[in-house]
Amino acid sequence: MKKILCIGAGYVGGPTMAVIADRCPQYTVTVVDINEKRIAAWNSDDLPIYEPGLDEVVKRCRGKNLFYSTDIAKGIKEADIIFVSVNTPTKTFGTGAGRAADLQYLEKTARSIIEHADSDKIVVEKSTLPVRTAQAMSRILHSNTRGLKFQIISNPEFLAEGTAINDLMNPDRVLIGGLETEDGQKAIEEVAAIYANWVPRERIITTNLWSSELTKLVSNALLAQRVSSVNSISALCEKTEANINEVTAAAGKDTRIGAKFLKASIGFGGSCFKKDILNLVYLCGYYGLPEVAEYWEQVIKMNEFQSRRFVANMLAAMFNTVADKKIAILGFAFKADTGDTRESPAISVCRQLLEERARLCIHDPKALENARLDLEDAEGDITYCEDPYEAVKGAHAIAVMTEWNSFKELDFKRIYDSMEKPAFLFDGRNLLDADAMYEIGFNVYPIGKKAKTHF
Repeated sequence: MKKILCIGAGYVGGPTMAVIADRCPQYTVTVVDINEKRIAAWNSDDLPIYEPGLDEVVKRCRGKNLFYSTDIAKGIKEADIIFVSVNTPTKTFGTGAGRAADLQYLEKTARSIIEHADSDKIVVEKSTLPVRTAQAMSRILHSNTRGLKFQIISNPEFLAEGTAINDLMNPDRVLIGGLETEDGQKAIEEVAAIYANWVPRERIITTNLWSSELTKLVSNALLAQRVSSVNSISALCEKTEANINEVTAAAGKDTRIGAKFLKASIGFGGSCFKKDILNLVYLCGYYGLPEVAEYWEQVIKMNEFQSRRFVANMLAAMFNTVADKKIAILGFAFKADTGDTRESPAISVCRQLLEERARLCIHDPKALENARLDLEDAEGDITYCEDPYEAVKGAHAIAVMTEWNSFKELDFKRIYDSMEKPAFLFDGRNLLDADAMYEIGFNVYPIGKKAKTHF
């Protein structure tokens, strides 16, 4: 029985290892982390992250061939294959601050591996990393004085939060990169054999190490680019009274373009898009490509512009002030079906509204605790409500920040009746039926469409 270790029990490592354990009963899978509280949660009935379907998969395997532990040293000693899924945030200090990836946790993990390993290992990069990172990891690992050999494999994740379990069960592709040596190719095949237990071989793509590392950054950059592109057009639609849904539906029929990621919104969030684009910008600058760096940086700028524009529209509609007005924030997670709030547009929107001295009441089905953490240093009047009807009671306006399906099922006539008048609805996700909301009495401001007002 092969033994797999994953170092890092976060949004990537936790679900990925659960699915591997579920689909590969012949492997023993252990997930380790220095965070004792997180590991305790993985061993409980209240998992540390929310992901549809995750609970069932973990409970099927936990205690059989899936284990969670804080004993990193033991895990390293016993493992045949080590997946590294540690945090690689954007640097906040020194050279490359604000753009480059902070690789200190990756380096610490590599040094921990050589400290505790007593046999050769395959080490798999699962974290999102800059191209050529594997070279640095290889140098650290092969600095060991015991003659141990390590094969470095790049196996980036392509998960979308909210659909991560389905993405793992039915991936578009699995990408595995390694060195173009005999030992490197053997390591690629050993990792590919894990996924081949449930993924058709034609979807398992093998490349050289550097192509695999770069593909992850490029994939996220291209997806984010589409979001920013359509959001830039949403601003033009509002000025010209075009309808963004009609524009994107027609444009998306072109098979060269396609319909995916052409939905206008308040903007993208999450742990990957902004971080990976900034990393790409830094790499382009480092390699002397300033024009390329500037091109990709504009994707981030457009995303930030969208949240500023959203707040500016709120101010203009509400008689140029929101001071001492209650604003109900429906949704704080960066997308539906997750409790993750990292880089959520709601953070920026809330901070801007607080600067305008609005009173905020925030509701989200899964992200309230993270919302408290994200805004703990913010000055102003903020309350957090488990009940959406309590959140909107007495509000002057509602701002829809996350596309939770449960919001569509709310009784908006009851909500309207409980609000101050005139009642404003700013739909940052184009989630609700604007005509129906208008008929109830709301002044409705969607993204990329003409506002529907009673003025």
